[in-house]
Amino acid sequence: MRTISDSQLAAALSRLPGVPRVVAAGNFATPARALALLDGALAEYRLFMLNAQHGVPDRPGVTLETPFVGPGMRGKPGLRYFPSRLSLVPPLLKQTLPPDVVLLHTSVPRDGTVSLGMEVNILPAAVEAARARGGLVVAQVNRQMPYTNGDAVLTLDEIDYAIEVDEPLPNPVPRPPNEVSQTIGARVAELVPEGATLQLGIGAVPDATLAALTARRGLKIWSEMFSDGVLGLDKAGALDEEVPLTASFVFGSAELYDWVDRNPRVRMLRTEKTNDPGLIARQPALVSVNSALQVDLYAQANAGRVHGVIYTGFGGQTDFVVGALHSPGGRAVIALPSWHPKADVSTVVPRLAGPVTSFQHSFIVSEQGTATIWGRDAASQAQEIVDNVAHPDAREELREGGRALGFPLR
Repeated sequence: MRTISDSQLAAALSRLPGVPRVVAAGNFATPARALALLDGALAEYRLFMLNAQHGVPDRPGVTLETPFVGPGMRGKPGLRYFPSRLSLVPPLLKQTLPPDVVLLHTSVPRDGTVSLGMEVNILPAAVEAARARGGLVVAQVNRQMPYTNGDAVLTLDEIDYAIEVDEPLPNPVPRPPNEVSQTIGARVAELVPEGATLQLGIGAVPDATLAALTARRGLKIWSEMFSDGVLGLDKAGALDEEVPLTASFVFGSAELYDWVDRNPRVRMLRTEKTNDPGLIARQPALVSVNSALQVDLYAQANAGRVHGVIYTGFGGQTDFVVGALHSPGGRAVIALPSWHPKADVSTVVPRLAGPVTSFQHSFIVSEQGTATIWGRDAASQAQEIVDNVAHPDAREELREGGRALGFPLR
Protein backbone atom coordinates (compact mmCIF):
# COMPACT_ATOMS: atom_id res chain seq x y z
CA MET A 1 0.00 0.00 0.00
CA ARG A 2 1.43 3.32 -1.08
CA THR A 3 0.08 6.44 0.62
CA ILE A 4 -0.26 9.27 -1.87
CA SER A 5 -1.80 12.73 -2.11
CA ASP A 6 -5.25 13.49 -3.46
CA SER A 7 -3.77 14.92 -6.65
CA GLN A 8 -1.59 11.85 -7.19
CA LEU A 9 -4.59 9.56 -6.78
CA ALA A 10 -6.64 11.64 -9.21
CA ALA A 11 -3.81 11.42 -11.75
CA ALA A 12 -3.53 7.64 -11.35
CA LEU A 13 -7.28 7.19 -11.77
CA SER A 14 -7.40 9.47 -14.84
CA ARG A 15 -5.18 6.98 -16.68
CA LEU A 16 -7.73 4.16 -16.47
CA PRO A 17 -8.79 3.06 -19.96
CA GLY A 18 -12.30 2.73 -21.33
CA VAL A 19 -15.34 2.87 -19.05
CA PRO A 20 -14.16 1.15 -15.88
CA ARG A 21 -16.43 -0.52 -13.35
CA VAL A 22 -15.89 0.85 -9.85
CA VAL A 23 -17.02 -1.03 -6.75
CA ALA A 24 -17.18 1.26 -3.71
CA ALA A 25 -17.98 0.50 -0.09
CA GLY A 26 -21.68 1.03 0.41
CA ASN A 27 -24.25 1.15 3.19
CA PHE A 28 -22.90 3.77 5.61
CA ALA A 29 -19.18 3.42 4.89
CA THR A 30 -18.94 5.30 1.61
CA PRO A 31 -15.34 6.49 1.00
CA ALA A 32 -16.61 9.93 0.05
CA ARG A 33 -13.25 11.63 -0.53
CA ALA A 34 -11.87 8.83 -2.71
CA LEU A 35 -15.13 8.60 -4.66
CA ALA A 36 -15.16 12.36 -5.29
CA LEU A 37 -11.58 12.21 -6.60
CA LEU A 38 -12.49 9.35 -8.92
CA ASP A 39 -15.58 11.19 -10.15
CA GLY A 40 -13.48 14.22 -10.97
CA ALA A 41 -10.85 12.13 -12.77
CA LEU A 42 -13.11 10.08 -15.05
CA ALA A 43 -15.57 11.30 -17.64
CA GLU A 44 -17.34 7.94 -17.74
CA TYR A 45 -17.49 4.96 -15.39
CA ARG A 46 -19.86 2.40 -13.89
CA LEU A 47 -20.46 2.68 -10.15
CA PHE A 48 -21.48 -0.49 -8.30
CA MET A 49 -22.54 -0.07 -4.66
CA LEU A 50 -24.77 -1.77 -2.12
CA ASN A 51 -27.43 0.42 -0.50
CA ALA A 52 -25.85 3.65 -1.73
CA GLN A 53 -26.73 6.64 0.42
CA HIS A 54 -27.49 10.20 -0.65
CA GLY A 55 -24.60 12.08 -2.18
CA VAL A 56 -23.09 9.46 -4.49
CA PRO A 57 -22.18 10.79 -7.96
CA ASP A 58 -25.17 11.09 -10.29
CA ARG A 59 -24.41 12.82 -13.56
CA PRO A 60 -24.18 12.06 -17.28
CA GLY A 61 -21.35 9.59 -17.79
CA VAL A 62 -21.94 7.70 -14.53
CA THR A 63 -23.88 4.45 -14.82
CA LEU A 64 -25.28 3.37 -11.47
CA GLU A 65 -25.34 -0.38 -10.75
CA THR A 66 -26.59 -2.31 -7.74
CA PRO A 67 -28.28 -5.49 -6.50
CA PHE A 68 -29.73 -3.55 -3.54
CA VAL A 69 -31.05 -0.04 -4.14
CA GLY A 70 -30.36 2.61 -1.53
CA PRO A 71 -31.67 6.19 -1.37
CA GLY A 72 -28.70 7.48 -3.35
CA MET A 73 -29.68 5.42 -6.42
CA ARG A 74 -33.44 4.99 -5.94
CA GLY A 75 -35.48 6.29 -8.86
CA LYS A 76 -32.47 7.38 -10.89
CA PRO A 77 -32.85 7.19 -14.68
CA GLY A 78 -30.74 4.49 -16.23
CA LEU A 79 -30.18 2.60 -12.98
CA ARG A 80 -29.03 -0.96 -13.67
CA TYR A 81 -30.60 -3.19 -11.02
CA PHE A 82 -29.23 -6.73 -10.84
CA PRO A 83 -31.67 -9.04 -9.01
CA SER A 84 -29.59 -11.23 -6.69
CA ARG A 85 -29.63 -12.72 -3.26
CA LEU A 86 -26.96 -10.95 -1.28
CA SER A 87 -25.11 -14.24 -0.71
CA LEU A 88 -24.67 -14.51 -4.50
CA VAL A 89 -23.36 -10.99 -5.14
CA PRO A 90 -19.70 -12.04 -4.61
CA PRO A 91 -19.83 -14.62 -7.44
CA LEU A 92 -21.73 -12.05 -9.51
CA LEU A 93 -18.73 -9.74 -9.19
CA LYS A 94 -16.23 -12.48 -9.92
CA GLN A 95 -18.04 -14.05 -12.87
CA THR A 96 -20.22 -11.42 -14.56
CA LEU A 97 -19.41 -7.90 -13.33
CA PRO A 98 -15.68 -7.85 -12.56
CA PRO A 99 -14.47 -4.52 -11.14
CA ASP A 100 -11.59 -2.48 -12.50
CA VAL A 101 -11.34 -0.34 -9.35
CA VAL A 102 -12.35 -0.98 -5.74
CA LEU A 103 -12.68 1.92 -3.32
CA LEU A 104 -12.44 0.94 0.35
CA HIS A 105 -12.89 2.85 3.60
CA THR A 106 -10.45 1.42 6.15
CA SER A 107 -8.83 1.87 9.52
CA VAL A 108 -5.26 3.09 9.88
CA PRO A 109 -2.59 0.40 9.46
CA ARG A 110 -1.80 -1.92 12.33
CA ASP A 111 0.84 -4.67 12.25
CA GLY A 112 0.99 -4.67 8.45
CA THR A 113 -2.80 -4.74 8.04
CA VAL A 114 -5.82 -2.46 7.81
CA SER A 115 -9.41 -3.26 8.70
CA LEU A 116 -12.56 -2.64 6.70
CA GLY A 117 -14.05 -1.65 10.02
CA MET A 118 -17.80 -1.11 9.88
CA GLU A 119 -18.33 -2.50 6.35
CA VAL A 120 -17.04 -5.87 5.10
CA ASN A 121 -19.92 -7.27 3.06
CA ILE A 122 -19.01 -7.89 -0.62
CA LEU A 123 -15.72 -5.97 -0.46
CA PRO A 124 -13.28 -8.89 0.04
CA ALA A 125 -14.74 -10.57 -3.06
CA ALA A 126 -14.50 -7.30 -4.99
CA VAL A 127 -10.83 -6.91 -4.00
CA GLU A 128 -10.07 -10.45 -5.12
CA ALA A 129 -11.90 -9.97 -8.42
CA ALA A 130 -10.12 -6.69 -9.15
CA ARG A 131 -6.67 -8.03 -8.30
CA ALA A 132 -7.26 -11.12 -10.45
CA ARG A 133 -7.63 -8.90 -13.51
CA GLY A 134 -4.95 -6.36 -12.63
CA GLY A 135 -7.34 -3.69 -11.36
CA LEU A 136 -6.70 -1.02 -8.74
CA VAL A 137 -7.56 -1.26 -5.06
CA VAL A 138 -7.69 2.10 -3.27
CA ALA A 139 -8.17 2.68 0.45
CA GLN A 140 -9.47 5.80 2.10
CA VAL A 141 -7.66 5.40 5.43
CA ASN A 142 -9.64 7.04 8.22
CA ARG A 143 -8.27 7.59 11.72
CA GLN A 144 -11.80 7.28 13.08
CA MET A 145 -12.66 3.93 11.46
CA PRO A 146 -12.70 1.11 14.06
CA TYR A 147 -10.42 -1.88 13.61
CA THR A 148 -12.63 -4.97 13.46
CA ASN A 149 -11.53 -8.57 13.14
CA GLY A 150 -12.29 -11.54 10.92
CA ASP A 151 -12.63 -11.02 7.17
CA ALA A 152 -12.39 -7.27 7.74
CA VAL A 153 -8.60 -7.57 7.95
CA LEU A 154 -6.59 -6.96 4.77
CA THR A 155 -2.83 -7.04 4.39
CA LEU A 156 -1.21 -3.88 3.07
CA ASP A 157 -0.02 -5.64 -0.07
CA GLU A 158 -3.65 -6.20 -1.12
CA ILE A 159 -4.05 -2.43 -1.56
CA ASP A 160 -2.38 -0.32 -4.24
CA TYR A 161 -2.95 3.24 -3.11
CA ALA A 162 -4.18 5.00 0.01
CA ILE A 163 -5.23 8.51 0.91
CA GLU A 164 -5.55 9.65 4.52
CA VAL A 165 -8.57 11.31 6.12
CA ASP A 166 -9.70 12.04 9.66
CA GLU A 167 -13.47 12.19 9.43
CA PRO A 168 -16.32 11.18 11.74
CA LEU A 169 -18.38 8.17 10.72
CA PRO A 170 -22.11 8.49 10.05
CA ASN A 171 -24.60 7.72 12.79
CA PRO A 172 -28.33 6.99 12.57
CA VAL A 173 -30.69 9.86 13.28
CA PRO A 174 -32.23 9.19 16.72
CA ARG A 175 -35.95 8.53 16.38
CA PRO A 176 -38.03 7.69 19.43
CA PRO A 177 -40.01 4.50 18.77
CA ASN A 178 -43.69 5.00 18.07
CA GLU A 179 -46.44 2.96 19.66
CA VAL A 180 -46.90 0.73 16.60
CA SER A 181 -43.19 -0.19 16.44
CA GLN A 182 -43.05 -0.87 20.16
CA THR A 183 -46.07 -3.14 19.98
CA ILE A 184 -44.66 -5.06 17.00
CA GLY A 185 -41.26 -5.33 18.69
CA ALA A 186 -42.84 -6.73 21.86
CA ARG A 187 -44.78 -9.31 19.83
CA VAL A 188 -41.68 -10.38 17.93
CA ALA A 189 -39.71 -10.65 21.19
CA GLU A 190 -42.29 -13.17 22.44
CA LEU A 191 -41.16 -15.47 19.63
CA VAL A 192 -37.50 -15.43 20.74
CA PRO A 193 -36.58 -18.22 23.17
CA GLU A 194 -33.73 -18.20 25.66
CA GLY A 195 -30.41 -18.94 23.96
CA ALA A 196 -31.69 -18.02 20.49
CA THR A 197 -29.47 -16.71 17.70
CA LEU A 198 -30.71 -13.40 16.30
CA GLN A 199 -30.74 -11.80 12.88
CA LEU A 200 -32.24 -8.32 12.68
CA GLY A 201 -31.72 -5.25 10.57
CA ILE A 202 -31.97 -1.48 10.96
CA GLY A 203 -35.12 0.33 11.97
CA ALA A 204 -37.70 1.02 14.61
CA VAL A 205 -39.04 -2.55 14.80
CA PRO A 206 -35.62 -4.24 15.21
CA ASP A 207 -34.68 -1.64 17.81
CA ALA A 208 -37.93 -2.20 19.70
CA THR A 209 -37.47 -5.97 19.49
CA LEU A 210 -33.98 -5.85 20.95
CA ALA A 211 -35.10 -3.47 23.69
CA ALA A 212 -37.72 -6.04 24.67
CA LEU A 213 -35.14 -8.83 24.94
CA THR A 214 -32.83 -7.46 27.62
CA ALA A 215 -34.14 -9.95 30.21
CA ARG A 216 -33.28 -12.97 28.03
CA ARG A 217 -30.04 -14.83 28.59
CA GLY A 218 -27.63 -16.68 26.34
CA LEU A 219 -28.60 -14.84 23.15
CA LYS A 220 -26.28 -15.01 20.15
CA ILE A 221 -25.90 -12.84 17.04
CA TRP A 222 -25.49 -14.13 13.47
CA SER A 223 -26.72 -11.31 11.30
CA GLU A 224 -26.02 -9.38 8.15
CA MET A 225 -25.61 -6.32 10.37
CA PHE A 226 -26.22 -5.00 13.84
CA SER A 227 -26.62 -1.64 15.55
CA ASP A 228 -26.86 -0.18 19.04
CA GLY A 229 -29.60 -2.56 20.13
CA VAL A 230 -27.02 -5.35 20.30
CA LEU A 231 -24.79 -3.18 22.47
CA GLY A 232 -27.81 -2.72 24.72
CA LEU A 233 -28.20 -6.49 24.99
CA ASP A 234 -24.54 -6.80 25.95
CA LYS A 235 -24.87 -4.17 28.67
CA ALA A 236 -27.91 -6.02 30.03
CA GLY A 237 -26.04 -9.33 30.18
CA ALA A 238 -28.34 -10.92 27.62
CA LEU A 239 -25.62 -12.16 25.26
CA ASP A 240 -23.66 -15.39 25.45
CA GLU A 241 -20.15 -14.08 26.07
CA GLU A 242 -18.56 -17.31 24.82
CA VAL A 243 -19.95 -17.00 21.28
CA PRO A 244 -18.63 -14.38 18.81
CA LEU A 245 -21.04 -11.76 17.49
CA THR A 246 -21.06 -12.36 13.75
CA ALA A 247 -22.06 -9.75 11.17
CA SER A 248 -20.98 -8.25 7.86
CA PHE A 249 -21.47 -4.57 8.68
CA VAL A 250 -22.38 -2.35 11.61
CA PHE A 251 -24.05 1.03 11.79
CA GLY A 252 -24.74 2.99 14.93
CA SER A 253 -23.51 5.50 17.44
CA ALA A 254 -19.95 6.56 18.21
CA GLU A 255 -20.25 4.42 21.33
CA LEU A 256 -20.98 1.36 19.17
CA TYR A 257 -17.94 2.06 16.98
CA ASP A 258 -15.76 2.38 20.08
CA TRP A 259 -17.18 -0.90 21.37
CA VAL A 260 -16.44 -2.90 18.21
CA ASP A 261 -12.94 -1.42 17.85
CA ARG A 262 -10.46 -4.27 18.46
CA ASN A 263 -13.19 -6.19 20.27
CA PRO A 264 -12.26 -9.89 20.07
CA ARG A 265 -15.91 -10.87 20.58
CA VAL A 266 -16.97 -9.16 17.33
CA ARG A 267 -16.28 -11.16 14.17
CA MET A 268 -16.90 -9.44 10.84
CA LEU A 269 -17.31 -11.89 7.97
CA ARG A 270 -17.74 -11.54 4.24
CA THR A 271 -21.23 -11.75 2.78
CA GLU A 272 -20.86 -15.21 1.27
CA LYS A 273 -20.35 -16.51 4.82
CA THR A 274 -22.84 -14.46 6.87
CA ASN A 275 -25.58 -14.93 4.28
CA ASP A 276 -24.90 -18.53 3.29
CA PRO A 277 -28.20 -20.33 4.07
CA GLY A 278 -26.24 -23.47 4.91
CA LEU A 279 -24.13 -21.68 7.53
CA ILE A 280 -27.18 -19.83 8.84
CA ALA A 281 -28.95 -23.16 9.26
CA ARG A 282 -26.14 -24.41 11.53
CA GLN A 283 -26.83 -21.69 14.09
CA PRO A 284 -29.00 -22.90 16.99
CA ALA A 285 -32.57 -21.56 17.13
CA LEU A 286 -31.89 -18.79 14.64
CA VAL A 287 -34.73 -16.25 14.70
CA SER A 288 -34.66 -14.18 11.53
CA VAL A 289 -36.65 -10.93 11.70
CA ASN A 290 -37.26 -9.09 8.44
CA SER A 291 -39.67 -6.45 7.25
CA ALA A 292 -41.87 -6.18 4.19
CA LEU A 293 -43.77 -3.55 2.24
CA GLN A 294 -46.70 -5.91 1.74
CA VAL A 295 -47.82 -9.43 2.55
CA ASP A 296 -50.67 -11.36 0.96
CA LEU A 297 -53.04 -14.16 1.88
CA TYR A 298 -50.66 -16.71 0.38
CA ALA A 299 -48.21 -15.65 3.14
CA GLN A 300 -45.89 -14.15 0.55
CA ALA A 301 -43.88 -11.01 1.26
CA ASN A 302 -42.88 -8.17 -1.05
CA ALA A 303 -39.94 -6.25 0.37
CA GLY A 304 -38.46 -4.92 -2.85
CA ARG A 305 -40.88 -3.09 -5.14
CA VAL A 306 -43.51 -0.35 -4.89
CA HIS A 307 -46.13 -0.31 -7.66
CA GLY A 308 -43.83 -2.57 -9.66
CA VAL A 309 -40.88 -0.15 -9.48
CA ILE A 310 -37.73 -1.35 -7.73
CA TYR A 311 -37.41 0.15 -4.26
CA THR A 312 -34.67 -1.93 -2.62
CA GLY A 313 -34.26 -5.52 -3.79
CA PHE A 314 -33.85 -8.96 -2.26
CA GLY A 315 -31.02 -8.05 0.08
CA GLY A 316 -30.33 -10.81 2.57
CA GLN A 317 -33.97 -11.54 3.34
CA THR A 318 -34.25 -14.64 1.18
CA ASP A 319 -30.95 -15.99 2.52
CA PHE A 320 -32.00 -15.67 6.14
CA VAL A 321 -35.59 -16.87 5.69
CA VAL A 322 -34.34 -20.12 4.15
CA GLY A 323 -31.50 -20.49 6.66
CA ALA A 324 -33.75 -19.86 9.66
CA LEU A 325 -36.31 -22.43 8.54
CA HIS A 326 -33.55 -25.06 8.42
CA SER A 327 -31.98 -24.03 11.73
CA PRO A 328 -32.77 -26.41 14.64
CA GLY A 329 -35.56 -24.57 16.43
CA GLY A 330 -35.25 -21.65 14.03
CA ARG A 331 -38.00 -19.24 13.05
CA ALA A 332 -38.42 -16.89 10.09
CA VAL A 333 -40.47 -13.84 11.10
CA ILE A 334 -41.86 -11.09 8.89
CA ALA A 335 -42.80 -7.96 10.86
CA LEU A 336 -44.67 -4.97 9.46
CA PRO A 337 -47.35 -2.45 10.46
CA SER A 338 -50.84 -3.41 9.33
CA TRP A 339 -51.43 -0.02 7.72
CA HIS A 340 -49.13 2.15 5.61
CA PRO A 341 -49.50 5.64 7.12
CA LYS A 342 -48.19 7.63 4.15
CA ALA A 343 -50.03 5.76 1.43
CA ASP A 344 -53.05 5.27 3.72
CA VAL A 345 -53.55 1.68 2.59
CA SER A 346 -53.47 -1.77 4.11
CA THR A 347 -50.13 -3.54 3.97
CA VAL A 348 -52.03 -6.85 3.74
CA VAL A 349 -53.49 -7.51 0.29
CA PRO A 350 -55.32 -10.52 -1.16
CA ARG A 351 -52.52 -11.24 -3.61
CA LEU A 352 -49.28 -9.42 -4.34
CA ALA A 353 -49.41 -7.54 -7.62
CA GLY A 354 -45.65 -7.61 -8.05
CA PRO A 355 -42.69 -9.92 -7.50
CA VAL A 356 -42.36 -11.97 -4.33
CA THR A 357 -39.28 -11.41 -2.15
CA SER A 358 -39.78 -14.30 0.27
CA PHE A 359 -42.35 -16.92 1.22
CA GLN A 360 -42.90 -19.85 3.59
CA HIS A 361 -42.35 -17.94 6.81
CA SER A 362 -42.85 -19.15 10.35
CA PHE A 363 -44.78 -16.13 11.60
CA ILE A 364 -46.08 -12.81 10.29
CA VAL A 365 -46.41 -10.08 12.93
CA SER A 366 -48.08 -6.68 12.99
CA GLU A 367 -49.27 -4.45 15.80
CA GLN A 368 -52.62 -6.27 15.50
CA GLY A 369 -51.19 -9.67 16.44
CA THR A 370 -49.20 -12.69 15.31
CA ALA A 371 -50.16 -15.09 12.53
CA THR A 372 -48.75 -18.59 12.83
CA ILE A 373 -47.84 -19.68 9.29
CA TRP A 374 -45.58 -22.72 9.39
CA GLY A 375 -47.37 -26.04 9.77
CA ARG A 376 -50.81 -24.75 8.78
CA ASP A 377 -52.65 -25.46 5.57
CA ALA A 378 -53.03 -22.64 3.07
CA ALA A 379 -56.61 -21.77 4.08
CA SER A 380 -55.65 -21.59 7.76
CA GLN A 381 -52.67 -19.40 6.93
CA ALA A 382 -54.92 -16.95 5.08
CA GLN A 383 -57.37 -16.91 7.99
CA GLU A 384 -54.55 -16.25 10.47
CA ILE A 385 -53.32 -13.33 8.40
CA VAL A 386 -56.76 -11.74 8.12
CA ASP A 387 -57.61 -12.24 11.79
CA ASN A 388 -54.26 -11.43 13.40
CA VAL A 389 -52.17 -9.27 11.04
CA ALA A 390 -54.54 -7.16 8.96
CA HIS A 391 -55.93 -3.85 10.15
CA PRO A 392 -59.60 -4.12 11.21
CA ASP A 393 -60.59 -1.60 8.52
CA ALA A 394 -59.19 -3.93 5.83
CA ARG A 395 -60.48 -7.28 7.03
CA GLU A 396 -63.86 -7.43 5.31
CA GLU A 397 -62.36 -6.50 1.96
CA LEU A 398 -59.62 -9.09 2.49
CA ARG A 399 -62.23 -11.75 3.28
CA GLU A 400 -64.00 -10.97 0.03
CA GLY A 401 -60.76 -10.97 -1.90
CA GLY A 402 -59.66 -14.19 -0.25
CA ARG A 403 -62.90 -15.95 -1.10
CA ALA A 404 -62.45 -14.91 -4.72
CA LEU A 405 -59.07 -16.65 -4.60
CA GLY A 406 -60.67 -19.82 -3.25
CA PHE A 407 -59.97 -19.43 0.48
CA PRO A 408 -63.02 -20.31 2.64
CA LEU A 409 -62.53 -17.35 4.94
CA ARG A 410 -64.88 -16.66 7.82
